[in-house]
Amino acid sequence: MINISQLRKNFRSGEETLHILNGIDLQVEQGEILAIVGASGVGKSTFLHIVGGLEQPTSGTVHFGELNVYTMKPDQIARFRNERVGFVFQFHHLLPEFSALENVMMPSLIRNQDRDQAVMSAALLLGEVGLGSRMHHRPGELSGGEQQRVAVARALVLNPHVVLADEPTGNLDSHTGESIHDLLKTINRGKGITFIIVTHNDKLARRADRVFRMAEGLLTLAPA
Repeated sequence: MINISQLRKNFRSGEETLHILNGIDLQVEQGEILAIVGASGVGKSTFLHIVGGLEQPTSGTVHFGELNVYTMKPDQIARFRNERVGFVFQFHHLLPEFSALENVMMPSLIRNQDRDQAVMSAALLLGEVGLGSRMHHRPGELSGGEQQRVAVARALVLNPHVVLADEPTGNLDSHTGESIHDLLKTINRGKGITFIIVTHNDKLARRADRVFRMAEGLLTLAPA
């Protein structure tokens, strides 16, 4: 489904060039859960951002099927992100003045979908993530785990091909974090959506289909 070839990312820091990604090759299959672990600052988030069309690589290619992401124009990449990719971050980035339902609806409204259909889709997903009775609560009225469940529902509302999750449980206690990983696995198995998850938690990473460790700008498959 996703074919990544010779992916490199450099940053300038004064007169120095920082080599963050050093020629990553990776193929991601439809419907798998892939976890990436590694120390802070090694480039895991940068890698996710590039795969999801949020940040240009220095060189290399990212293919979704036959689609070469970084040969497209910026507006085409934005449309690609909206239609193909869901994002879940460590901090949920919910809009505090809107209800859970309205937050989940946002991607649909950005795509100019019919409002009634957007409401229906958002309500259905909130029910699936266990928040059917909390959909009219604002983020400040929800627990950390509930807020992250809203973020997961928002990532899924446009039926993405892949969900990129950057430390989705990093701000949660261990019990709540495990429940979020259970939810992601249930969604993966039930809907066939591909997940690429960055996490510091080796225990939770081992529940993925494959685990890669990032170090020195490269990915190495961890032993099963």
